[in-house]
Amino acid sequence: MIDVRAVGDLWRRSDVVVRDLPFALLLAATAFLPGLNNYGTQLGALPHRPFEALTVVVIALESLPLAVRRRWPAVCLVLVSLGFAVDQLRGYHTVAGTALPIALISAGAHLAHHRWTAAVLLSAAYVPLAVAVERLAPGEGVVGLTTFYLTLAIAWGVGSWLRLSRVAEAERRRHVAETTRLAERTRIARELHDVVTHHVTAMVVQAESARYLTASPERLDQALDAVTDTGRRAIGDLRHLLDLLNPGHDPDPGTQPVGELRALVEQTRLAGQPVEFSQEGRPPEETGSAEVAAYRVVQEALTNALKHAHGSRTVVNVLHGEEEITVEVTTEGPRTPSPGGSGRGLTGLRDRVGVLGGRFDARGRPGGGFVVQASIPAGRPS
Repeated sequence: MIDVRAVGDLWRRSDVVVRDLPFALLLAATAFLPGLNNYGTQLGALPHRPFEALTVVVIALESLPLAVRRRWPAVCLVLVSLGFAVDQLRGYHTVAGTALPIALISAGAHLAHHRWTAAVLLSAAYVPLAVAVERLAPGEGVVGLTTFYLTLAIAWGVGSWLRLSRVAEAERRRHVAETTRLAERTRIARELHDVVTHHVTAMVVQAESARYLTASPERLDQALDAVTDTGRRAIGDLRHLLDLLNPGHDPDPGTQPVGELRALVEQTRLAGQPVEFSQEGRPPEETGSAEVAAYRVVQEALTNALKHAHGSRTVVNVLHGEEEITVEVTTEGPRTPSPGGSGRGLTGLRDRVGVLGGRFDARGRPGGGFVVQASIPAGRPS
């Protein structure tokens, strides 16, 4: 039994000349059908000449070059034009003459260089052919010859339009691919910022606190263990980000592994930040884009609390609703400046939440401190 799909794949992988050859052979075979001998293109009033040995050559010259119409469009057009001229001057008027507009369409679509030169030369070559046909058998007239020329010009124009459409489509695909690559790079950079900033900030704060615990070996060991644990978490998250750069990796943002919010809060507490945490509702079993965004909002807010208000009370409230996830992180006390802040984290969060159709806000509180709020559509099936 023939595998149609395998045959189709083999045909699509074949050289373009191989794929164009059957049409050229079909046109040549059609020209030999007795019932179509008097239905070919005819310029002037030359009487129809019966088939002879030269007719076979003319039909071959008009039809067979169509096999290379996409590989070598200029060669195809020259050979077909030559065969067409002999066809008209000898009075064969074969059906193979229809190869000329086909060759013109292909040349207009696939000729990459010297397009205007080719158009001018073909137009110039048409003039002596028209004059010769009119002298051999007057009757076509200027109107008829001009109309036929305009028909050929339209065929060239159709090919040119196809070429422009192909170029525009290629440019559109290139733009889409570039936009996709840029979006992916931006997403990876955002993830890198969220992960590295949080872990490194926690490690720096924990290491600074360890300086003052030399007199208490037990607390010092706890602080160093916290630094070690944070470092391991950072290595794990960085490995995941490196996986994103793997060409074979599926970059679906909804499948990113993120930690538990309670573990994140506990890690921040170990860094010396007093955090109160409450979580209402039932989180989904599978982590989606909304859950990832909510985790990153809490992570960035806690990172900013460590950097800018270390030691101040921080309250984290997360509500898992049926239609959206609501996050609010409030930090009390005066906001102390911290060097090295770029503002990139909050901007990235605003973009991340906005893409999901949510709302994000980060602002200072009137009585001191700051608050981060986000409402993210959960997108759960009803």
